[in-house]
Amino acid sequence: MTNQGNNEQTRTRIRIIVFGAGGRVGRAVVAEARARGHEVTAAGRGDGDVTSAADVARLAAGHDAAVAAVYETGAAPGEFFPAAARALAAGLGGAGVGRLVSVGLASVLPTRSGALLMDTPGYPQERREFYVGHGAGTEALRAAAPAGLDWAVLSPSGDFTPGEAPGGGGYAFAPADAGARIPHADFARAVLDELLTPTVHRTHAGVTEA
Repeated sequence: MTNQGNNEQTRTRIRIIVFGAGGRVGRAVVAEARARGHEVTAAGRGDGDVTSAADVARLAAGHDAAVAAVYETGAAPGEFFPAAARALAAGLGGAGVGRLVSVGLASVLPTRSGALLMDTPGYPQERREFYVGHGAGTEALRAAAPAGLDWAVLSPSGDFTPGEAPGGGGYAFAPADAGARIPHADFARAVLDELLTPTVHRTHAGVTEA
Protein backbone atom coordinates (compact mmCIF):
# COMPACT_ATOMS: atom_id res chain seq x y z
CA MET A 1 0.00 0.00 0.00
CA THR A 2 1.19 3.50 -0.75
CA ASN A 3 -0.49 6.70 0.29
CA GLN A 4 0.27 10.32 1.05
CA GLY A 5 -3.04 11.63 2.41
CA ASN A 6 -5.77 12.04 -0.19
CA ASN A 7 -8.51 14.65 -0.51
CA GLU A 8 -11.17 12.37 0.91
CA GLN A 9 -9.17 12.03 4.12
CA THR A 10 -8.51 15.74 4.49
CA ARG A 11 -12.21 16.59 4.17
CA THR A 12 -12.93 14.80 7.45
CA ARG A 13 -11.56 17.02 10.20
CA ILE A 14 -10.98 15.26 13.50
CA ARG A 15 -9.43 16.04 16.87
CA ILE A 16 -6.17 14.19 17.51
CA ILE A 17 -4.03 14.02 20.61
CA VAL A 18 -0.37 13.12 20.21
CA PHE A 19 1.37 11.77 23.32
CA GLY A 20 5.13 12.22 23.06
CA ALA A 21 4.74 15.19 20.74
CA GLY A 22 8.17 16.57 21.65
CA GLY A 23 10.14 13.71 20.06
CA ARG A 24 11.12 13.54 16.41
CA VAL A 25 8.33 11.10 15.50
CA GLY A 26 5.78 13.03 17.53
CA ARG A 27 6.75 16.31 15.87
CA ALA A 28 6.43 14.76 12.43
CA VAL A 29 2.98 13.39 13.24
CA VAL A 30 1.81 16.75 14.64
CA ALA A 31 3.07 18.54 11.52
CA GLU A 32 1.38 16.07 9.17
CA ALA A 33 -1.93 16.21 11.05
CA ARG A 34 -1.98 20.00 11.07
CA ALA A 35 -1.03 20.12 7.39
CA ARG A 36 -4.13 18.04 6.68
CA GLY A 37 -6.29 20.49 8.60
CA HIS A 38 -6.93 18.47 11.74
CA GLU A 39 -7.13 19.89 15.24
CA VAL A 40 -4.14 18.62 17.21
CA THR A 41 -3.25 18.58 20.90
CA ALA A 42 0.50 18.11 21.32
CA ALA A 43 0.99 16.45 24.72
CA GLY A 44 4.43 16.24 26.26
CA ARG A 45 5.97 15.23 29.59
CA GLY A 46 4.97 18.50 31.22
CA ASP A 47 1.28 17.98 30.47
CA GLY A 48 0.76 14.72 32.30
CA ASP A 49 2.00 11.23 33.09
CA VAL A 50 1.39 8.78 30.24
CA THR A 51 1.53 5.92 32.75
CA SER A 52 -1.45 7.42 34.61
CA ALA A 53 -4.86 6.45 33.22
CA ALA A 54 -6.38 9.49 34.93
CA ASP A 55 -3.94 11.86 33.21
CA VAL A 56 -4.47 10.16 29.84
CA ALA A 57 -8.25 10.42 30.20
CA ARG A 58 -8.05 14.08 31.22
CA LEU A 59 -5.85 15.03 28.28
CA ALA A 60 -7.74 12.90 25.75
CA ALA A 61 -11.25 14.07 26.62
CA GLY A 62 -13.02 15.41 23.54
CA HIS A 63 -10.62 13.86 21.03
CA ASP A 64 -11.47 11.37 18.29
CA ALA A 65 -8.11 9.62 17.93
CA ALA A 66 -4.73 9.36 19.61
CA VAL A 67 -1.10 8.73 18.71
CA ALA A 68 1.44 7.51 21.27
CA ALA A 69 5.13 8.02 20.49
CA VAL A 70 6.36 7.85 24.07
CA TYR A 71 9.65 7.00 25.74
CA GLU A 72 10.97 7.80 29.20
CA THR A 73 14.75 8.19 29.53
CA GLY A 74 16.01 6.33 32.55
CA ALA A 75 12.87 4.26 33.08
CA ALA A 76 13.09 0.46 33.00
CA PRO A 77 11.69 -0.47 29.55
CA GLY A 78 9.99 -3.59 30.89
CA GLU A 79 8.08 -1.45 33.36
CA PHE A 80 7.50 1.77 31.43
CA PHE A 81 6.08 0.47 28.14
CA PRO A 82 3.54 -1.94 29.69
CA ALA A 83 2.50 0.71 32.23
CA ALA A 84 2.01 3.27 29.47
CA ALA A 85 0.05 0.78 27.38
CA ARG A 86 -2.30 -0.06 30.24
CA ALA A 87 -2.83 3.63 31.05
CA LEU A 88 -3.51 4.46 27.40
CA ALA A 89 -5.99 1.58 27.13
CA ALA A 90 -7.87 2.61 30.26
CA GLY A 91 -7.62 6.36 29.81
CA LEU A 92 -8.52 6.49 26.13
CA GLY A 93 -11.30 3.99 26.66
CA GLY A 94 -12.69 6.09 29.48
CA ALA A 95 -12.47 9.26 27.38
CA GLY A 96 -14.34 7.67 24.48
CA VAL A 97 -11.42 7.83 22.03
CA GLY A 98 -12.03 5.27 19.31
CA ARG A 99 -8.65 4.88 17.59
CA LEU A 100 -5.04 4.67 18.82
CA VAL A 101 -1.89 4.31 16.75
CA SER A 102 1.15 3.59 18.92
CA VAL A 103 4.71 3.82 17.62
CA GLY A 104 6.54 0.54 18.10
CA LEU A 105 9.96 -0.91 17.32
CA ALA A 106 11.15 -2.99 14.36
CA SER A 107 13.23 -5.21 16.64
CA VAL A 108 10.11 -7.06 17.84
CA LEU A 109 8.48 -7.26 14.39
CA PRO A 110 8.56 -10.58 12.48
CA THR A 111 10.76 -10.87 9.42
CA ARG A 112 9.72 -12.73 6.27
CA SER A 113 11.07 -15.94 7.84
CA GLY A 114 8.78 -15.50 10.85
CA ALA A 115 11.65 -14.85 13.28
CA LEU A 116 11.59 -11.59 15.19
CA LEU A 117 14.17 -9.15 13.85
CA MET A 118 15.97 -9.06 17.21
CA ASP A 119 16.46 -12.84 16.99
CA THR A 120 18.08 -12.87 13.55
CA PRO A 121 21.82 -13.53 13.15
CA GLY A 122 24.02 -10.47 13.59
CA TYR A 123 21.32 -8.22 15.00
CA PRO A 124 22.72 -5.97 17.78
CA GLN A 125 21.91 -7.26 21.26
CA GLU A 126 23.23 -4.39 23.40
CA ARG A 127 19.72 -2.92 23.81
CA ARG A 128 17.78 -6.16 24.02
CA GLU A 129 16.16 -5.08 27.29
CA PHE A 130 14.72 -2.10 25.40
CA TYR A 131 13.48 -4.30 22.56
CA VAL A 132 11.79 -6.74 24.92
CA GLY A 133 10.24 -3.88 26.90
CA HIS A 134 8.71 -2.43 23.74
CA GLY A 135 7.26 -5.82 22.86
CA ALA A 136 5.85 -6.19 26.35
CA GLY A 137 4.09 -2.85 25.86
CA THR A 138 2.31 -4.17 22.77
CA GLU A 139 1.23 -7.30 24.62
CA ALA A 140 -0.04 -5.20 27.53
CA LEU A 141 -2.06 -3.09 25.09
CA ARG A 142 -3.47 -6.22 23.50
CA ALA A 143 -4.57 -7.51 26.90
CA ALA A 144 -5.93 -4.25 28.30
CA ALA A 145 -7.59 -2.43 25.37
CA PRO A 146 -11.37 -2.28 25.73
CA ALA A 147 -13.60 -3.38 22.86
CA GLY A 148 -14.34 0.22 21.90
CA LEU A 149 -10.69 1.13 21.34
CA ASP A 150 -9.39 0.08 17.92
CA TRP A 151 -5.60 0.15 18.11
CA ALA A 152 -2.58 -0.50 15.94
CA VAL A 153 1.16 -0.43 16.51
CA LEU A 154 3.24 0.89 13.62
CA SER A 155 7.01 0.98 13.38
CA PRO A 156 9.58 1.32 10.64
CA SER A 157 10.27 -2.07 9.09
CA GLY A 158 13.92 -1.35 9.85
CA ASP A 159 14.77 2.17 10.97
CA PHE A 160 14.24 5.83 10.16
CA THR A 161 16.26 7.52 7.44
CA PRO A 162 19.03 9.52 9.17
CA GLY A 163 18.72 13.29 9.32
CA GLU A 164 15.80 15.37 8.15
CA ALA A 165 14.88 13.61 4.92
CA PRO A 166 11.91 15.43 3.36
CA GLY A 167 9.91 12.33 2.46
CA GLY A 168 7.29 12.48 -0.26
CA GLY A 169 8.04 9.07 -1.74
CA GLY A 170 5.11 7.28 -0.14
CA TYR A 171 5.20 4.19 2.02
CA ALA A 172 4.38 0.50 2.03
CA PHE A 173 3.65 -2.04 4.74
CA ALA A 174 6.37 -4.70 4.96
CA PRO A 175 7.85 -7.29 7.35
CA ALA A 176 10.89 -6.44 9.44
CA ASP A 177 14.08 -5.89 7.49
CA ALA A 178 17.21 -4.49 9.14
CA GLY A 179 18.15 -2.66 5.96
CA ALA A 180 14.79 -0.95 5.37
CA ARG A 181 14.51 2.81 5.92
CA ILE A 182 11.74 5.40 5.91
CA PRO A 183 11.86 9.19 6.42
CA HIS A 184 10.02 10.52 9.47
CA ALA A 185 7.68 12.50 7.21
CA ASP A 186 6.55 9.41 5.27
CA PHE A 187 6.12 7.44 8.48
CA ALA A 188 3.93 10.24 9.82
CA ARG A 189 1.78 9.96 6.68
CA ALA A 190 1.27 6.27 7.41
CA VAL A 191 0.27 7.05 10.99
CA LEU A 192 -2.27 9.67 9.89
CA ASP A 193 -3.71 7.41 7.21
CA GLU A 194 -4.18 4.68 9.82
CA LEU A 195 -5.98 7.10 12.11
CA LEU A 196 -8.36 8.20 9.37
CA THR A 197 -8.92 5.02 7.36
CA PRO A 198 -7.77 2.11 9.54
CA THR A 199 -6.47 -1.04 7.87
CA VAL A 200 -4.30 -2.40 10.72
CA HIS A 201 -6.25 -3.64 13.72
CA ARG A 202 -4.92 -4.85 17.08
CA THR A 203 -1.54 -5.86 15.72
CA HIS A 204 1.94 -4.51 14.94
CA ALA A 205 2.81 -3.63 11.33
CA GLY A 206 6.03 -2.42 9.75
CA VAL A 207 6.29 0.50 7.32
CA THR A 208 9.01 1.21 4.78
CA GLU A 209 9.44 3.73 1.99
CA ALA A 210 7.77 2.74 -1.28
